[in-house]
Amino acid sequence: MAEVEEEATAGEETQQEGADIYNEEGVVRASFLAHIGATIADRDTITLKRDVADLHQSELGDLLEALMPDQRRALVDLMGADFDFGALTEIDEAIRMEIVDSLPNEQIAQAVQELDSDDAVYILEDLDEEDQEEILAQLPFTERIRLRRSLDYPEETAGRRMQTEFVAVPPFWTIGQTIDYMREDQNLPDNFYQIFVIDPTFKLLGAVDLDRILRTKRAVKIEEVMHETRHAIPATMDQEEAAREFEQYDLLSAAVVDENDRLVGVLTIDDVVDVIQQEAEEDLLRMGGVGDEELSDTILATSRSRTPWLMVNLATAILASLVIGLFDATIEQMVALAVLMPIVASMGGNAATQTMTVTVRALATRDIDIYNAGRIIRRETVVGILNGVIFAVVIGVVAGGWFESFGLGGVIATAMIINMLAAALAGILIPLLLDRLGADPAIASSVFVTTVTDVVGFFAFLGLASLWFGLG
Repeated sequence: MAEVEEEATAGEETQQEGADIYNEEGVVRASFLAHIGATIADRDTITLKRDVADLHQSELGDLLEALMPDQRRALVDLMGADFDFGALTEIDEAIRMEIVDSLPNEQIAQAVQELDSDDAVYILEDLDEEDQEEILAQLPFTERIRLRRSLDYPEETAGRRMQTEFVAVPPFWTIGQTIDYMREDQNLPDNFYQIFVIDPTFKLLGAVDLDRILRTKRAVKIEEVMHETRHAIPATMDQEEAAREFEQYDLLSAAVVDENDRLVGVLTIDDVVDVIQQEAEEDLLRMGGVGDEELSDTILATSRSRTPWLMVNLATAILASLVIGLFDATIEQMVALAVLMPIVASMGGNAATQTMTVTVRALATRDIDIYNAGRIIRRETVVGILNGVIFAVVIGVVAGGWFESFGLGGVIATAMIINMLAAALAGILIPLLLDRLGADPAIASSVFVTTVTDVVGFFAFLGLASLWFGLG
């Protein structure tokens, strides 16, 4: 009874704590969602600002995704200058574009000035070039140059993800001067972990960690305590490679430099966590052949993203059917073959998917290379043969007893071993080959691997049956 009363009064609380907007499953509470919906419908700006203004960016993002499209636009309109545009970096691209497209460029220009540069770029990069230029033209000169420089770097590079606000000092400054600078300058970023050391041309010389600053006397010069920046990240480096640098060296932040080793920005761990999540989602979606699809995409967009690889699947399915067609006379004389042949192909397909998934992930994390590839291929070959023998015995006994034919059990058992071996080899060799050719193994592997297991499975089973029973 107490829980029911708590749910009923959730929308009437004068202050919403972050945890209070979620239920036990981590979903926005229905009562809170209904309360916000009613507040929007009543255009009760005071109550809306009271209950929404203090939400964290991620919480506001979850709320926006839970609302209906017209409610989202109304919420942004009613919140006015109190709306935290940083929440737009926490939601699906389709919803973000829906909100941004409904706003005048003047309001967007005003909003991005309040954001960190990396968040501002995240919002601007998906806009049309014309809208980008119109928004940038309304920004102060320094901020406009910073954002345009980030936007000029290719997508999914460190330059796009970096934050252009950083703390940099010359090597001849003392610790005391540096501390006073950090205390007095209002334009420094809110959070930072390192102070970078630069020469007059902004060339990166080194860095000093904040803990070293706090433990050193004020009279000591920066050049005496700075360390060489061993993990500076080129602005053109792929964001996934940059994330791997953070993972390998346990970094909290890293300098981003241009082709002349001049400091242009900084990558921080919060940006890298987003990159890791984004790249993992992309790999998972690509392995399913659905590209960059998001839950908020329209029906037409979803269909369009899935159609190309379904078309490729159709072509490979026709190829497998052609193999079956070679043995149509054999199947007509022994109907049991039609009953059993999907088992061989299905088992091979599942085994290949297991191997392929491990291989694609190992390629993405660079855990597989020329030094260990041979050993892994041998391991997968042995695993394929071992699993093939295990399931060959099982299906051989089942098929032999089912159709009262020892010969048929032996045929399907032999075909199972052949296809499980082919599945293991295809599951590792095809991703490796695609990676060597410069193609994305996460996108293309599944189609080719499935084709191999279907063709080999059908051909081995039906071919052996023709030879053993003299059919066809």
